[in-house]
Amino acid sequence: MNTVITGASAGIGAAVALDLAKQGHQLVLVGRDQSKLAGVAERVGSITGTPADVLVADFASLDQVRRLARELLDRYQRIDVLINNAGVMTGRRQITEDGNELIMQVNHFAPFLLTNLLIDRLRACSARVVTTSSRAARAGRLDPADLSRERRRWSGWLQYADSKQANALFTVSLAEQGLAATCLHPGVLRTGFAADTFYMRLVTRVPGMSEPVEAGAARIVHLATDQDGVAHPGRYFVRDLPVDVPRRMSDPALAESLWQASLDATGLGRT
Repeated sequence: MNTVITGASAGIGAAVALDLAKQGHQLVLVGRDQSKLAGVAERVGSITGTPADVLVADFASLDQVRRLARELLDRYQRIDVLINNAGVMTGRRQITEDGNELIMQVNHFAPFLLTNLLIDRLRACSARVVTTSSRAARAGRLDPADLSRERRRWSGWLQYADSKQANALFTVSLAEQGLAATCLHPGVLRTGFAADTFYMRLVTRVPGMSEPVEAGAARIVHLATDQDGVAHPGRYFVRDLPVDVPRRMSDPALAESLWQASLDATGLGRT
């Protein structure tokens, strides 16, 4: 099994890599920090005998996502699992070189672009696509006409919720196109993610409000390996079970509007 994991240099992505290595997957680790990726690759090698492959890409640049897709297609005739795990949350509004708000680009536009550039290979391999969403998606109020929140009140957590709702709707669209696509809330984990925010400082310090990273990693691995990952396309999982979600996370019409807006934002609509 050739498995590509984005956001694999630390936290949940690194834990997923170690878990899948124990199950014999051939891993391709993607992240923006070469040295951290190399460290995870060596830890994988201590399990498998061979270090994982490493590809560097910063999802704040869509050109780097395009280069990553070319490298994956050139190097790997099979891609059996794509785990879209890279993500960011910041309290300061930032615009990328592509003209998109950073949170939406890293959390949605980049995996949207990567998955679409790989989609023929994924279909040919009957691949699984697993995307790390969040329970924050339930609070999302995504507007496909204003994905960078230029015309609405902006805050980091509002935009993060929108981007995680986008992950769920993207999964719906992929499933409609015949892919074994699922997404999940991995749990509130002690990973260092958004560590500068009051909310994450609170939940990671109060006993019982968060879990170790390995718990969330196991939930991603479940969808990458268990029959659930193909039996419930388009579904959102919590603790290894598909659960009902608000319509704004599953509405096919909203998913289609998001898809068209994402084609425009990533340049795919002009190809």
